[in-house]
Amino acid sequence: MMRGKFIAFEGGEGTGKSTQARLLSDHIEKNGKQCVLTREPGGTVGAEAIRALLLDPPGSGWGARAEALLFAAARSDHVEKLINPALTEGKWVICDRYLDSSRAYQGGAGSVGDEAVLTLHEIGSKGLRPDLTLLVTVPADLINQRLTARDAGQSDAIGGRNAAYHQAVADTFIKLAKREPENFVLIDGVGSVDQVSMRILQAVTDRFGAEL
Repeated sequence: MMRGKFIAFEGGEGTGKSTQARLLSDHIEKNGKQCVLTREPGGTVGAEAIRALLLDPPGSGWGARAEALLFAAARSDHVEKLINPALTEGKWVICDRYLDSSRAYQGGAGSVGDEAVLTLHEIGSKGLRPDLTLLVTVPADLINQRLTARDAGQSDAIGGRNAAYHQAVADTFIKLAKREPENFVLIDGVGSVDQVSMRILQAVTDRFGAEL
């Protein structure tokens, strides 16, 4: 059986990743492929438990190094129990966030460092990388408008960090994409949901062609 394809959606808060991941998954299913839509942190019982600890932390919260360890632990369980089995069965896997979020949030904005995050990933998930990473980009002013409308002043422990932190996340994502153009495709997230979806479908078709 041919191994399935693994696509990750990346980007900062409010870029529309979750909506676009769902739409892509629906499109793939309609085209006759089995598709698993999942998220990080989360996707398995154990990883969802860690998600709760990360987004609603006890006490004064986690430092960046502890966060990196928790994300790596959640990802390890996710890869072992959901992602790898699905790919082995020939299914496509669409993941809302994956390794590059840890590289941008904890590695870049949190100053843990890219090498440390990649080492944790090698230990926890045997270095599994997506076949394609779609980095959705949206200008900061538009993101602020979206988050205000979406969250109404309420956000989780990571999403609620200050503007400087989130700018550092966005900057790190762009640096990673420029450094690894073979892994990333940048998607303009400005426009209607359908317009952005068409850009994503074009990028996926360009990468996988008839396999889609």
